[in-house]
Amino acid sequence: SKSPSLRQNMPVRYFIMKSSNLQNIDISQQKGIWSTTPSNERKLNGAFWESNVVYLIFSVQGSGCFQGFARMGSAIGCEKSQDWGSAGFGGVFKVEWIRKESIPFQFAHHLLNPWNDSKKVQ
Repeated sequence: SKSPSLRQNMPVRYFIMKSSNLQNIDISQQKGIWSTTPSNERKLNGAFWESNVVYLIFSVQGSGCFQGFARMGSAIGCEKSQDWGSAGFGGVFKVEWIRKESIPFQFAHHLLNPWNDSKKVQ
C-alpha cells in the first residue's frame, strides 16, 4: 500500500454517490461509514490510493438535492455492515462528513462534468 506521503502531489478526486433512500444517508452521517456496490469499489479504492483526497457528494435518487458531502476516510475493506442489509452492497469504509445539508441541484447548475459529456452535476 502507498503511504500518504506518496500521495501528496496527486489530484483531488470527486464522486457523486447516489443513494436509493435517505435512511442510508442518515446511517452514514451518524456512524461515519458508507458502503457502495462492488462495481464501484475498485474505482473508489483506486482514487483513495492515488489521490491526496477523495470527496464524496451524496444525493438520494429523485430528491433533486445533494444531501451533503464527505471525505473518504479509509479504503474499502471486506467487512460488510448489517446497517444496509443485504441489498448487494460491498465492504464498508470510513467517511468524514464535512457538510450535512440539503442543497438543491439548481445551486450547482453552473458545474459541468467534462467526463460525462459536459452534463450538469447532479
